[in-house]
Amino acid sequence: MNAINVIAPYKYLDMWVFDDERVGLLQEPFVSGADTMIDQVVATIPDPESGFIMLFSATPFPGHQIKLSWNRADSNGNWYFSEELDMEGWLCPALLKYFEQPPKEIYVQVKAKNNPLIKPV
Repeated sequence: MNAINVIAPYKYLDMWVFDDERVGLLQEPFVSGADTMIDQVVATIPDPESGFIMLFSATPFPGHQIKLSWNRADSNGNWYFSEELDMEGWLCPALLKYFEQPPKEIYVQVKAKNNPLIKPV
């Protein structure tokens, strides 16, 4: 298992989803508050609906923006709370594709994807 995982969520049928062929996920949706959390953290990213980068880890890493703290298990998933966002969201069993067990904390960073049509100056 990676120490820092990376996915590229995007909007599909008005829902935040992500693909990760490495672990066998296609259009895996964020639901039950996790989608609303994403809305908040991508507010300053240009055109996040087309995709953005999300890094996440069970241990803090330089540049992480939010910390999710485990609250409770429910319906084969887990509820996490973000103090920075003052929000709670449910993460489905796909979480276990990245961690052997639900971590007590998840550290997250989001950033814009590099646009291949824009050349650096």
